[in-house]
Amino acid sequence: MSAPSVGPTSGAGRTSGAVVRVSGPLVEVTGLEDVALGTVIEVGDVHAPGEVIGIDGSTTTAQMYEYTGGIGPGVPVTATDHQLTVPLGPGLLGGIYDGLLRPLTTGPDFLAPGWGTSSLGQDRTWPFAPAVARGDDVGPGTVLGTVAETSVIEHRILVPPGVEGRVTHVAEEGALGIDDVVATIGAHEVPMTQWWPVRHPRPVGSRLPGDVPMRTGQRVVDLLFPIARGSTAAVPGGFGTGKTLLLQQIAKWCDADVIVYVGCGERGNEMADLLEDFPELEDPRTGRSLMERTVILVNTSNMPVMAREASIHTGITVAEYYRDMGHDTVVIADSTSRWAQAMREFSTRTGELPAEQGYPAGLASALADFYERAGRVRTLGGSEASSTIIGAVSPPGGDKTEPVTSHTQRFVRGFWSLDQSLAAARHYPAVSWSDSFSRDADHLAAWHVDQGDTGWADRRARLMRLLGDADQLESMVQLVGRQALPDHERVTLMAARIVREGVMQQNALNDQDAYSSPEKNRALVDAVLAVHTRARELLDAGVPASLLEEVDLSPLLRVREQAGPDQIDRIEQARDAALERLEEQR
Repeated sequence: MSAPSVGPTSGAGRTSGAVVRVSGPLVEVTGLEDVALGTVIEVGDVHAPGEVIGIDGSTTTAQMYEYTGGIGPGVPVTATDHQLTVPLGPGLLGGIYDGLLRPLTTGPDFLAPGWGTSSLGQDRTWPFAPAVARGDDVGPGTVLGTVAETSVIEHRILVPPGVEGRVTHVAEEGALGIDDVVATIGAHEVPMTQWWPVRHPRPVGSRLPGDVPMRTGQRVVDLLFPIARGSTAAVPGGFGTGKTLLLQQIAKWCDADVIVYVGCGERGNEMADLLEDFPELEDPRTGRSLMERTVILVNTSNMPVMAREASIHTGITVAEYYRDMGHDTVVIADSTSRWAQAMREFSTRTGELPAEQGYPAGLASALADFYERAGRVRTLGGSEASSTIIGAVSPPGGDKTEPVTSHTQRFVRGFWSLDQSLAAARHYPAVSWSDSFSRDADHLAAWHVDQGDTGWADRRARLMRLLGDADQLESMVQLVGRQALPDHERVTLMAARIVREGVMQQNALNDQDAYSSPEKNRALVDAVLAVHTRARELLDAGVPASLLEEVDLSPLLRVREQAGPDQIDRIEQARDAALERLEEQR
């Protein structure tokens, strides 16, 4: 499909009507002819936007994206000729927007009716450099020119989907505004800005297998529950389990080029803290602000529910736009539970029959449609790129059997379940190794073999086995005590404690430990497994477990915070020292 060439208020409406009834965010209108479900309407002189959700004879029902105070019977209504669309072009990076992609940095536009200020900066110009010449034959996805949007991201102006032919005009190198035409292909003018309907996935050339890992810099994820580029993951957890901090760490340290952070339905004070802290985060790639490759969408719980529902779709649309340029993108949605609650509220008002816990019957389909938009692809222009989706889930009371969590678990490739008991014990990230999973692990193991790391799958399996065995033994310890266990089980508990405290924990506030490189991950795991192997050998040689348990291994536990991502030698020294202390017990 091709993108609309007009914005929300620039196209002439097809028909006009008037409001006859207002009930909360629902507005009933008469006089609109030939409108379709999903069509955007504009109410009053301020063009307050809404969306058609029901048609009954001559009466059209719309759900407003705005507060409806001041709207009454007789207010004029205009139906546009398109669904909800957003502008895509230079200027998005570094911005903070609401669910309709209206800027919040210039003021609380969500309090003022209408579309408000342009999200791209109407008066701003960009240094355009053409990449094609007059007479060139081009097709969808061809790069027409580039714009240095930020110091780290090159913005590529592409031929829109559905457009192909010969270039009859191309703008010269220089400063262009967002509405200026950069090229003419046949009779089709291509401006700097594209408009795209947020609920329609942008087309790609083909989908590629998810067999390249997305590095998050978080050990428990990269070692035990990795995901591929273009994959999906969910982070369920109750209040206080550290969802927001984990997501911020992933946003800062993951190897994606562009981050789209969607704060959907969260409390205003939490989002205020995020908006204050996020711009101060330093990009580890450049040392500059991380906002130079980040887009933030905010729809707090007091904003209109329809805009909250749209924010998720807007976020993935922005990510797909940068993906089509050849960039690897990641969408972090916090949280999909609030999005689902918005759908529940919306369906209740429209009279749909409720399903589980009042959620609409189409909840599972909506979640599947959202996560399906992730993927590693070959773009229309021929480059490889990806959009990865990581969605936080906030189950009420921490109940992970509730509908949003259980349905999400069916559709995602990674499930990073946060455990309340780990968080209470100050174990962060509080990712549970017993309740989490990765469906990408087998594919990524093959990738590691191709890269020369043939032991990756074995290390992961040994860690999982150690942690699983220890969890089973802990229940026995509570009944009979550690001293009653056989020696080999006591050694298993000792090794598992080293894994938990020396590998699985990670201090986001420690400069050396906030990010863990693949090399550091491997060195820490190899050190722990070497200690476990040597302890088993000494046990077989007749050394009692009680002596092995008395060995001071605290330097090995602390080295994760002392060694930087590249200081593998410090980890090896701590390993050798631990092995020497064990040997002294012979």
